Formats: sequence, C-alpha cells, structure tokens
Amino acid sequence: MRIFRSLQEVPAEFGPTIVSVGNFDGVHCGHQHVLAEVVRRARETGSKAMAVTFEPHPLRILRPDVAPRLITPLKKKEALLSQTGLDALLEIPFTRDFSMTTAEDFARSILAGRLRAKEVHEGENFHFGHQAQGTTRKLSELGSEAGFQVKAYPVMLVRGIPVSSSQIRALIAAGKINLAQRLLGRAFSITGAPGRGRGYGHRYTVPTINLSRYDDLVPGDGVYFTRTRVDREIFDSVTNVGMRPTFGGESFAIETHLLDFHPIDVTAQTEVEISFLRWRRPEIKFPTVEALKEQIGKDVMRAQRYFALTNRFIGPSDHRTI
Repeated sequence: MRIFRSLQEVPAEFGPTIVSVGNFDGVHCGHQHVLAEVVRRARETGSKAMAVTFEPHPLRILRPDVAPRLITPLKKKEALLSQTGLDALLEIPFTRDFSMTTAEDFARSILAGRLRAKEVHEGENFHFGHQAQGTTRKLSELGSEAGFQVKAYPVMLVRGIPVSSSQIRALIAAGKINLAQRLLGRAFSITGAPGRGRGYGHRYTVPTINLSRYDDLVPGDGVYFTRTRVDREIFDSVTNVGMRPTFGGESFAIETHLLDFHPIDVTAQTEVEISFLRWRRPEIKFPTVEALKEQIGKDVMRAQRYFALTNRFIGPSDHRTI
C-alpha cells in the first residue's frame, strides 16, 4: 500500500480510483466491510483502491477540548489499512484552512479532480466539507455532476449494537473488552515503549514491564488477561491499568506481568504491544502489599487456566517469536 501524506504527493497520472473517505479510527468491522467492497470494485474496474483520511483527527484542530483518544494512532491505523488490500492511502493534513473547504470543492476538486474517482463508498452517516454540511445524499448529487457514483452503506450491527468508532471507544473505556473485540474484529491493543517503573513488580511479584506514557485510548482501570509482544517475542500476561492505589501517590500506570518469564533484552527503544483479551477484576486498594501479592498470585492462576484453555485452540504464545 502506497502512502501519500498530502494531495501534492498523489501523482497526476494516479487513478482512476475507487475511494472511501473517513477517519477510520479503529479500522473496525464496518470499515473493513466497506474497504473490502472498495478493493473488490477496484479489481473489477481496473482502478486503484484508495482510502482518504485526515491527520490529525479533525477534532484535534477544531475542538481539542472534546477530541477523542484514538483507538488506533496513525502508525497502527496505517498497518491495519495496509492489510485490507488497498492500493493507496492518502493522509490529508488537516488544518483550519483546510476545514474551510466546502463540500462542493471537496467533491469536485479532490475526489473527481485530483483522485479521478469513479466511485465513492461511504457509511450512510458520512458527513464532509465545511462544518460537516455535506451528506451522502449531497455527495451523490455532486457525483452525478462530477462523474462519479456513490454507494452508501447502512450502519453495521453486531449483536444489535451499531458498529462505530465512538461506540467502541465507550466500550473500551468501560472495560468491556470482549464486546469491543467483536465490533473491532480483533483484540484491542496498545503499542509503546517500556517505561521506568517503581520496581514493585520485580520486588514482590512476577517480572513486570511498565509501559511508558501513552496518550491515546486505554481500557478502563482494572486487571486484564492480555498477550504482550516484547519486540518479536510474545508472552501470555496479566495487565493492571490504573492508579496503583495500594502504593500511595496514585500515579497512572500500565503494568504487565509476563507469565512463564525468562530473561529478555529490553531497552528504551524496544516495542511493546499489549493486546487486551478479557477483563478480570476492578483495581482495588489493598490494606498491605502482602495482600496485593496474594491477589496477584490468584490473578496469575486464573490467567494460566484461561490461557491453558485458549491455547488448546490457537496454540501457546509463551516464548513464541514473530
């Protein structure tokens, strides 16, 4: 998948294209369905399959006070979109000046003009242009004038729940990891670098990796069964998300205890990816460190049983490399 980071990077001869425009945060089941159709139609018509997104998220420019924490930061979103079969991804730099682009100019100058779009595929709730005044109906009207067709998709439902980025964010923030996974079509994960911990995990419990500061979406406070990739090696794990109230100070941390641990090389540049599989329990303030240690032991035993059952179907993860 080619990545163009501005309209100017798109070659004049690129296209014709079958296009979908959106933020694609999460690259969830709904996005995947639409993009699969984009790719299919591109192959049928001898066109290029392209997704168009905006960087940063428009609300981070227009309404930073209500801008969402992202399910998939840019690097992760690019990786997921590259797996859909798209030929290209266009990341339009979103600025206040660009936000003044009218729906008419976007359709005529960008979609029909620069991208030579033959078809544009969007969810039925799609809005675009200055103050989001453009709708799929408006886009269809503009397409008729500019020479492209529009296909609008109804909102996908999973177990009666609408699949949307905002819905998934709410589920993850509430710790409802399993339901979020159904809407995403995969486990929710976060990727960062090792952070400097307080040493409590090494001192009292099993080996622990603390994730460095992470500013995008994380699950609600609690303890989770997880899988953790440290560079190219994968471990079953138990992860605590929260304020670590037992130790006082209450500074937010994401601490992961690696099961069946063995010595590994970890530097400040090592990539750590934590995939959240199941909610275990809420975060609790224990009366003593020994009480916490005892509870962690119980969490680890529960996790080992969980992974023993899971690994029967998908294979063990400990000490695997990718």
